[in-house]
Amino acid sequence: MDHVLFAFLLTLFAGLSTGIGSLISLMTKKTDMRFLATSLGFSAGVMIYISMIEIFPQAEVMLQAQWGEKVGKWATAAAFFGGVFLIAIIDKLVPEAENPHELNWEDPQKPPTDHLMRMGMFTALSVGIHNFPEGMATFMSALRDPELGIPIAIAIAIHNIPEGIAIAVPVYYATGSKHRAFYYSLLSGISEPVGALLAYFLLMPFLSDGLFGIVFASVAGIMVYISLDELLPSAQRYGEHHYSIYGLIAGMMVMAVSLLLL
Repeated sequence: MDHVLFAFLLTLFAGLSTGIGSLISLMTKKTDMRFLATSLGFSAGVMIYISMIEIFPQAEVMLQAQWGEKVGKWATAAAFFGGVFLIAIIDKLVPEAENPHELNWEDPQKPPTDHLMRMGMFTALSVGIHNFPEGMATFMSALRDPELGIPIAIAIAIHNIPEGIAIAVPVYYATGSKHRAFYYSLLSGISEPVGALLAYFLLMPFLSDGLFGIVFASVAGIMVYISLDELLPSAQRYGEHHYSIYGLIAGMMVMAVSLLLL
C-alpha cells in the first residue's frame, strides 16, 4: 500500500506542476527564456535517455520472460510504437489552434488579443486530455519501480510547466484575475492523478510482468514522442538553440550518473 501511495503522490506532483507554470507567468514581469529553453531541453534529455537506456530494455526483459525471446522483442517494439501512436492521435484530434504542443507563446507581456478566454479554456481542456495517459504511465512506472518513477515524474513535471503558462496567460489577460488563471491552470493537471486512479482500479487486478512490460514500453514511446514533438521544438522556439542542446545533454548526463549510482 505504501508503494501505491508513493506512486500516486508522484503522479499528483507531476500533474499539478501546471500550477508552477502559472505562478511563473503571473509573478514575474518577464520570463527568462534562456532558463526556460534549458529546462525544456533538460527534461527532453532525461526522458529520451531514461526511455531508451532504462525503460525500453526493462520492458523487453519482462516481455521476453512472459512470451519468449522472439515474441517478447516484437511485443516490446509494438508497445513502444503503440505509445507513440497514442499521443500522436491525441495531438491530431485536438485542434491545432488550441493544442498546447502548437502554441507560439513567447512573452506574457505580448499576449494574443483575440478570443483570449476561449484560447485559455481550450488549452486547459487539451492539456487535460494530454495529461491523462501521462498520469497512467507515471503511476504504473512508479508502482513497478519507485526509483525509476522519481525521474520520470520530475521530467513530466518540467514539461508540464510551459503548458501551465500557456493556460494562465490568456485567461489572465481575458479576465484580469490571477486567481482564475491559476485555478484553470492547476485544474488542467488534475487529469494526471485521475489517470493514476483509473489505472489503479481498472488495471490492478490484471497486473503481471506481461502487462507491466507493455506499459513500460508504451511509456518509453510516449516520452520519446513528447520530447521530439514538444519539448525540443519549444525549447528552441523560446530561447537560443544552444541552450536547448546544453539542457538536453545535461539531462542525459544527470540521468546517466543517477542510474549508475543506484
